[in-house]
Amino acid sequence: MKGRPVLVPAVLLLVLAGLVALPWWGSYFALFLATEMLILGLFAASFNLLFGYTGLLSFGQAAYFGTGAYVAALLLRDIGPDFVWVLVAGPVAAALLAAVIGWFCVRLTEVYFAMLTLAFGMMVYAVYHQWRGLTGGSDGVAGFSITPLVSGLEAVNLANPMHYYFLTLAVVVASGYVLYRITTSPFGLILKSIRENAERAAFAGIPVRPYRLLAFTIAGFFAGVAGALFGPFNRIAVPEMVHWTMSAEPVLMTILGGSHNFLGPFLGAAVFLGLRTWLTSYTDQWMFFLGLILLFLVLFLPRGLLSLAEWRTRRRGR
Repeated sequence: MKGRPVLVPAVLLLVLAGLVALPWWGSYFALFLATEMLILGLFAASFNLLFGYTGLLSFGQAAYFGTGAYVAALLLRDIGPDFVWVLVAGPVAAALLAAVIGWFCVRLTEVYFAMLTLAFGMMVYAVYHQWRGLTGGSDGVAGFSITPLVSGLEAVNLANPMHYYFLTLAVVVASGYVLYRITTSPFGLILKSIRENAERAAFAGIPVRPYRLLAFTIAGFFAGVAGALFGPFNRIAVPEMVHWTMSAEPVLMTILGGSHNFLGPFLGAAVFLGLRTWLTSYTDQWMFFLGLILLFLVLFLPRGLLSLAEWRTRRRGR
């Protein structure tokens, strides 16, 4: 057990070094896939702040992810500001939406909370799908170019997949670090106590609803960060990014990687996208086989893939 605190940072540094070196040893396809893995890993991590640390199962996280994507696409299409402002405006808009929706949702718990988040998520989807004058309806928002990160840095062309990959890597690492510090802070410990026993936390004098609302808003903010990266990455923002099926992806990724481990959602996103990419290269019925694989993993590894590493560590410790 003594080697574990040293082993985890060493593995993280090794993975980070591999990600930094990826553009020089990987193909363009690997670069695009890694960019998507990083973005969706952050999306899943934002969901896990609610699920794994606060004990709230949300089926509407795509509402904030899609909002970040739409705000980014609309700004780039209609205004064209420095890209850094896109990365600010998208998450702020998502956090404001999350604060409004969360004010209603945190009054409920368990399945009622989950159903209410799903209902609000579908309402947001309907707005983006029907408001054709602003969002383009089912066609979405497209036809925009990616602006420089800041004025005067035109040499850093974010339309270049390598440059956009490094921007994504930097934003995801920074966001992941902030999320990690939140989960290990006194605020994060209070969220865990609410997850374990909300009634006991309330009797101890903790205002449960305000803490849940703040966690809900923070989760919406970081989902917006992921969306603000995803829209320009795909060069389009479409209603499917807000649909409830998109909300199911971070749930699957988190359960696959492990909800009680901070790195679980990132690993789950990488495995989920890797399996999907591999299966689609062999069959059109990839969803059936992906479902079988995920079913097997969830049944036999209910605590996620990272539970294997924890199990091996405990065995060595004995």
